[in-house]
Amino acid sequence: MRWWSVANFVSNAGTWMQLTVQNLLVLQITGSAAATGLSMSVQAAPALLISVFGGAAVDRWPRKLTAAVSQALLGAVAFVTALMVALDRLDVTSLMLLAAVTGVIATVDGPACSLLGNDLVPPQDVPSAIGVGALVHQAGRLTGAALAGVTVGFLGTAAAYAANGLSFLFVASVIPFLRPARGALKHTGAVKRGADADTMTVREGLAFFARRPRLLALAGVTGVSAVFGRNYQLTLAVLVTGPLAGGAGSFGTVSTVLAVGGIVGAVLGARLRRPSVRIVGALAAAGGLLQVVAGLSPSLAVLMVMVLPMAVVESVSDTAGTAVLQTDPPAHMRGRVLGVWGSIGTVWSLGGPPALGLLMELAGARGALIAGGLIIAGSIGAGHLLRERRITAPVAVRAGDADVPEQAALGTAA
Repeated sequence: MRWWSVANFVSNAGTWMQLTVQNLLVLQITGSAAATGLSMSVQAAPALLISVFGGAAVDRWPRKLTAAVSQALLGAVAFVTALMVALDRLDVTSLMLLAAVTGVIATVDGPACSLLGNDLVPPQDVPSAIGVGALVHQAGRLTGAALAGVTVGFLGTAAAYAANGLSFLFVASVIPFLRPARGALKHTGAVKRGADADTMTVREGLAFFARRPRLLALAGVTGVSAVFGRNYQLTLAVLVTGPLAGGAGSFGTVSTVLAVGGIVGAVLGARLRRPSVRIVGALAAAGGLLQVVAGLSPSLAVLMVMVLPMAVVESVSDTAGTAVLQTDPPAHMRGRVLGVWGSIGTVWSLGGPPALGLLMELAGARGALIAGGLIIAGSIGAGHLLRERRITAPVAVRAGDADVPEQAALGTAA
């Protein structure tokens, strides 16, 4: 698990370095912010369309082999891009095509690497392993964004892509030496013959997700949070540079506080032993209320104070939700469940920013933060009340010619 964490840190740093450089590269080639957004959408689009098939492949194929091959392929794409940049052969069409190929490979690589990490610890330690993964992700994000400027400044854009390619190859070289922990749920990924093979289909994964109330509730909580909150790089940027009269430097400080809060939250999330949808919902609702207070901040100093707990709560909620998502389904279904989740998450990531942008046009940055936070907390609270009412409401059953509550009928029978 230590080796896997180091490899993931290297890979995350390389990925965030490339993402940072890619946006600058698109701007340099096209001079268009719209083209930059389009390149991000093109890379995300395959997840919307074929994540369910990628998840099914992870359930069918040997997990270590799948993760190693997908990492090697991602490295190859990064090296091709670096070569084209170095030779000045990269145009918008080529860049979009490479982004789409990266997105397709990621539909398999994401669930394969996530579930491979869980195999390296005993079942009771999986939530902690997921928390460590979240911590590694946040640390890699900070490191990659910082390295992007240094690498481009001293070595050029092609070097950033090449470095990311090397990071993928490092992960691929580590995977063969990983050993499942004693007591871990081992998964070979081999497809069985006969009737068992019929249960390894995409349709089975979709049906399982649709029949699982916990997963549907988790999707609802995460969806409302993703659309009306979390997009702080958008809402807080407008709030800081607008009503609070700050500059780019002030927003950079806010972003740093958000990143620090994410790391603290990942550490706290790793200590959760029994994560549940109820915990995820409670944390998301708390984050919504903190967002309301942040929207009311009279000064930049007050906003700084509120941003840290917002980021901590969000990170702990994400870690708990990921733990539920990866441990609730049976082992042979987890790849397909993650595939379904990838498609759902892509809808939120593509639809959330435009919806929030429209809300800001109508209500301003403060209004969007306040309204969004109230919608999050109110929706989750209403869902909880409806669930409790459904559980406690007596169910009428026929007893002779009269209807009596089920609890009374059970009491009489006892």
